[in-house]
Amino acid sequence: MAAKRKKERLPRIVVIGGGTGLSVMLRGLKEKPLDITAIVTVADDGGSSGILRSELQMPPPGDIRNVLIALADVEPLLANVLQYRFNNGTGLAGHSLGNLMLAAMTDIAGDFVTGIRQLSRVLAVRGRVLPAAGQAIILHAEMADGTIVTGESNIPKAGQAIKRVFIEPENVEPLEEAVEAIREADAILIGPGSLYTSIIPNLLVPKLAQSIVESDAVKLFICNVMTQPGETDDYSVGDHLKAVHAHVGHHLFDYIIVNNGEIPPQVQLKYAEKGAKAVHLDLEEVESRGYKVIADRLVLFRTYLRHDAERLSHHIYQLVEKWMERKR
Repeated sequence: MAAKRKKERLPRIVVIGGGTGLSVMLRGLKEKPLDITAIVTVADDGGSSGILRSELQMPPPGDIRNVLIALADVEPLLANVLQYRFNNGTGLAGHSLGNLMLAAMTDIAGDFVTGIRQLSRVLAVRGRVLPAAGQAIILHAEMADGTIVTGESNIPKAGQAIKRVFIEPENVEPLEEAVEAIREADAILIGPGSLYTSIIPNLLVPKLAQSIVESDAVKLFICNVMTQPGETDDYSVGDHLKAVHAHVGHHLFDYIIVNNGEIPPQVQLKYAEKGAKAVHLDLEEVESRGYKVIADRLVLFRTYLRHDAERLSHHIYQLVEKWMERKR
């Protein structure tokens, strides 16, 4: 029996999103015996990513860079170097070294996807990192008053509630590798990350969303710990789920993983000064809609609140293991 178990393949999980929250979670997941594919948003148009996207006509590298570094098996010093952001220098100020390396690899390899693949080898990345599409997409938002705001970086600054977001081109093709990874997945994880600018844009790529809907994998939503000013003001867990359903048109998730750990008053005050507060768990509402909820103390506080990567990955791995047992 032991010999048989050794031959069993690792559970295949696909993680979809972008931003800091995704990278934090992946640092925990890479320590588990999992076959990881990360599918990352290409809607970013701000900062260094926006400049490289505009000047080099390439997809934005910032979220890809963060995920590569999170999954990399390298010394912490090298990870810090790749995250280094130049403060001075005409044309250099604001750029991170990792973004510039991705731009260079794209030019050397001939395309963005091959550049990511080659840099992944250099960094000994545990798993695969794929952009949601082979080209940059433009994100638009229709606000509560009907005005349209264009650009991922502009949407949270509009100062209004978001009615919906949509992408251009609307029929953008996903990478076939990404679609195939979803089809073969045992588990699909969505979040954490900015709801309207990091998570939902991936789900608006038509074939990606359809592949998720059709998959028989266990589907998990990892909810943000705090609301995001200009994006999810006063949102509960249920509001996050309603927004996803409104954009995709399907009940996507089996399990919702949320934080129910207490956030110290001084930390809440620090976030309140920026207009953010803890995402309220409206448990009865969420469960009444057929979702299973796993709630635990899932936060750590350093400079900012972050998910406890070890504790979060433990819950995810347990769920995936149980799902795999059912399928065997």
